[in-house]
Amino acid sequence: MKILDIILTVTVVLAVICIWLNLLDCNRFVVRHITLTDKRIRHKVRAAMISDLHNKRFGRDNEQLLEAIRAQKPDIIFSAGDIMTARPRAKQDVAIRFLEALSGEYPVYYANGNHEHRIKLYPKTYHDMAQTYAKELERLGIEPMVNVHERLGEAGITVYGLEMDARFYKRFRHTRMEESYLKSVLGEPDEDSYTVLLAHNPDYFPEYATWGADLVLSGHVHGGLVRVPFWGKGVVSPSLRLFPKYDGGVFSEEDKTMVLSRGLGLHTIPLRLFNPAEFWVIDFVPAADETRATSEQS
Repeated sequence: MKILDIILTVTVVLAVICIWLNLLDCNRFVVRHITLTDKRIRHKVRAAMISDLHNKRFGRDNEQLLEAIRAQKPDIIFSAGDIMTARPRAKQDVAIRFLEALSGEYPVYYANGNHEHRIKLYPKTYHDMAQTYAKELERLGIEPMVNVHERLGEAGITVYGLEMDARFYKRFRHTRMEESYLKSVLGEPDEDSYTVLLAHNPDYFPEYATWGADLVLSGHVHGGLVRVPFWGKGVVSPSLRLFPKYDGGVFSEEDKTMVLSRGLGLHTIPLRLFNPAEFWVIDFVPAADETRATSEQS
């Protein structure tokens, strides 16, 4: 066999394998866990954290995904945004039915991603999509957390939802965030409780940590679409920067933590390679000692 024939054969085989793996990773999800302890947490709380569904279905009406969430027996649901997709005149029935099932069983804390934000910013492009989506969320009893906060009963946990300006989602470049920005939109964090910040864009984790977020829950990057085998790095971010620092997993800044989900769905480019969809289960546990926060993950 000629060398060119061998090269062609190997190329075709590798292409077929990559296509098969892409189809596999686009249509499956994994469950990841993390436990966080802190002396300010007063009793155990289990949360399921979802992000970037983008109207994806796992089974009819997302029954596979819903059953997996139910199996974890969460107390609450955190959404880090982009449950729907901003596409002119696109139907959002998949996202709505999924949220309807969740809100019928659990309290849902929903922060907007750039897609929910975008349909509000550009009504000429998206027509009445923002109003329609807002009415559906209201019907479900879900109020998006747009730069507001809420205490989780007597658990010693306060949840903040951030909707940042569109300028922080620019492609090809990183827009500097002013030191005063987060305080101007969120106020001062409650130092007497464990602070959870739902912030869709993970690029500003250092700024979130400096503001006072003990735990940041983010999405947006989709794991970098393709993850390099063995190295494990994501290849590209939505801002079209290669090998982003924050691509997926758990990150730390001193005693602050960010859980960055690789998301559940996809949009624009139907690509997930070595990068299955995921949702996170987060256990908040009281600490008996003076440790501010510790974590373990799986």
